[in-house]
Amino acid sequence: MDAIKVSGLSKTFGSRKVLDAVSFSLAPGEMVALIGASGSGKSTLLRHLSGFIPGDAGEVRIMGDLVQDKGRIARRIRRVRSHIGFVFQQFNLVGRLTLLTNVLTGQLHRVPKHRSLFKLFSRAERETGLAALAEVGIDDYAFQRASTLSGGQQQRAAIARALVQGAKVVLADEPIASLDPESSRKVMEILARVNREHGCAVLVSLHQVDVATRYCGRVIAMRAGRVVFDGASSALTPAFLDELYGCEGAGAAFVPAAPSTATQSIPEPVAVQAAA
Repeated sequence: MDAIKVSGLSKTFGSRKVLDAVSFSLAPGEMVALIGASGSGKSTLLRHLSGFIPGDAGEVRIMGDLVQDKGRIARRIRRVRSHIGFVFQQFNLVGRLTLLTNVLTGQLHRVPKHRSLFKLFSRAERETGLAALAEVGIDDYAFQRASTLSGGQQQRAAIARALVQGAKVVLADEPIASLDPESSRKVMEILARVNREHGCAVLVSLHQVDVATRYCGRVIAMRAGRVVFDGASSALTPAFLDELYGCEGAGAAFVPAAPSTATQSIPEPVAVQAAA
């Protein structure tokens, strides 16, 4: 069973096709980078995978469960989303709440409605939240308001929330875009460790190609809503990156790095297609 399976997913906004017959799959335990220029469809794709947006055509499944099919979100989408941890670029934490309370919202799908409304969590649930914060190295800040913490700390809290949730698939949308280099390194190391130690499939959207190849043995590249490359990160070339980003010299400084985490079933690369 695939952790993520996308078949012929398409989406049009107005006259613009933002997803064009996208198809790919991720095995359980894979960590894959999603790259491409701004506007290539990366963020839109991730939101379709989680069922936030319905497509016009195609099918999405997470851990074998239907997310959407032919433009319709699955009726049991809330249950399916319980398997999906989403790490947003801008953290998506409630600033006035403590870090621990933000992390514990990852358990809301298991908590009775009356307790979730009043944020009444049991001792065991709080211990689970503290353990998750310790795993990402910020348990000392558990009782501080989220708004008082740095961007890197807030992003690590978002990953802890996915751990508390028990997510089997983690979708990370530009998780290091607004972070300094050291915070970026820590966030990527944590995502790699979550992938390795918890067996979560991780699909992470990145602008930094060197980071993508350092942490992911497989890369999926998008251009104009299409998948134009799906294969080993070592197969990327400066010439391909120039074409992908539409800028001569974009790949000039690129040197493929040996990935720090193992991946499974890396497919043969898909050739670049010209944008429509």
